[in-house]
Amino acid sequence: MTPSATPLPRRHRCDPRCTPRWSRSASPCSPPASAPCSCCSARSPSSPCPGRCGPGRVRGGGVDAAAPRRRRGPRSGAARAGYPVSRPAGVPHPLHPLIFRGTVTTASTAWRPWAVWGVGVLAYVLSITNRTSLSAVGVDAATRFEADASTLSMFAVIQLAIYGGMQIPVGVLLDRFGARPLITVGIFVMAAGQLLLAFAPDVGSAITARVLLGAGDAAVFPSVLRLIAVWFPPRQAPVLVQLTGIFGQLGQLVSVLPLAALLHATEWSVAFGSLAGLVGLFGVLTLAVIRNHPPGADAAPTRISAAALRGGFRDSWAHPATRLAFWSHFTPPFAGTAFMLLWGFPFLTVGEGLAPATASLVFTVYVLFGLLSGPVLGAVSARHPMRRSTLLVLPSVGLQVVAWGAVVLWPGQVPVWMFFVLAFALSTGGPASMVAFDHARAYNPAARLSTATGIVNVGGFLAGLIAILFIGIAMDVQGAGTPATYSPEAFRWAFATQALIWATGVTMILVERRKTRRLIGVDAEGRRRRASRPPTEPTPVAAAGREG
Repeated sequence: MTPSATPLPRRHRCDPRCTPRWSRSASPCSPPASAPCSCCSARSPSSPCPGRCGPGRVRGGGVDAAAPRRRRGPRSGAARAGYPVSRPAGVPHPLHPLIFRGTVTTASTAWRPWAVWGVGVLAYVLSITNRTSLSAVGVDAATRFEADASTLSMFAVIQLAIYGGMQIPVGVLLDRFGARPLITVGIFVMAAGQLLLAFAPDVGSAITARVLLGAGDAAVFPSVLRLIAVWFPPRQAPVLVQLTGIFGQLGQLVSVLPLAALLHATEWSVAFGSLAGLVGLFGVLTLAVIRNHPPGADAAPTRISAAALRGGFRDSWAHPATRLAFWSHFTPPFAGTAFMLLWGFPFLTVGEGLAPATASLVFTVYVLFGLLSGPVLGAVSARHPMRRSTLLVLPSVGLQVVAWGAVVLWPGQVPVWMFFVLAFALSTGGPASMVAFDHARAYNPAARLSTATGIVNVGGFLAGLIAILFIGIAMDVQGAGTPATYSPEAFRWAFATQALIWATGVTMILVERRKTRRLIGVDAEGRRRRASRPPTEPTPVAAAGREG
């Protein structure tokens, strides 16, 4: 049977579009008119069976004969999953990814969602490459523009500030225009920024280029999330979001290895001009492949008034779970952002005397550890939804504090293996901070979910730019503002300023976590259940459900 492109008001067990788990025969079964089809007793006996035989059916003489079936419980299929067998047209099908928004996608177009998502992921990889393009060439940038540590910090600080400030406007524009125009414009804006940086004659032009990079980068990741939400069923969205974040980190390897090698083999303008050309060509690909929505889906734009937007901000921030999410995204990842985005490579090469190849290996290990730890932390998050703060966020922060404390206080030359331990500790910050979006999703209604997500996303980049700025100021205060004056001691005490940000973030996580649990009644319910139990029985665990 060839699926049609029209809504299906009713589906039957033998319909392959309803239950893809069941095996099916190579050809449709055609029962005689005198007997009902055993595969599909609800159909008229005179009409051919629209599907194939499921398991436990015996084909013989062109007629399916019922065979003994394994008992599956009182309900099975869509009914057991909680969905009605009969739905009105236009309701998304819950059990099959090819049936979406009341339409059936044929096998010839089943690749389109994956092609759209794949191009979106590659766009995100390029945005990470542009974001971290100064990570391995910070010393070269300081030499080219004759910039001290504070000025060099401003390159990253302004870029992150623009990125964070653009999150809410990008969300509103996504609701109005869709993902395709925003991701395409973002790609071309990043290409213009890299081209300007390639030929920038002074610090002012370079900072303008970083502003363009931040503005273009801000549009990419939210657009990819919108593509996932529109093109895929909800049950696949969490996995695809995690995969997008994991694959996107490969962009850091591009900036650390090929871009740095090209710069050292040629010159500044050639390296960054080549990156600008690559990004511009990819913008054409996004325009050609990405579409806002699947064919036939409702594409009505959403208009949000200024009053509704202000109300969404107020209501989202008023909920303690949104504030918990903000600080959960603020605290774990900023140390890795400061290390990878700007200060890590100068610290390892000029400060600690490592060879550039060894420093690049430390950066590579950081990315690989992040790729490996992300799924593990995601599994823990799904298994223990009420313990995400205590099992993921706070342990990640503690691990980073211990690792950085060992590096800062190490007497004499820090051994190379310690930098790999530091890379592992920092790599846990990004995956651990992703639980912040689970907090926002669990406690905010759909009407203000985009607003809450934008607020949460600002937290991590706000902490990152503060850390980068603090490190640069600390280097200048110690008289180590230029590459010629960098020293291991100056770098170590500059990185020690991150303790202030960690202390603030951990304190606010504990405060907002207590408020959230009190608001939803988790702590009160736990105390009530413990009081109702006899003293000899074990204390029950609080009911799992939402975040805390």
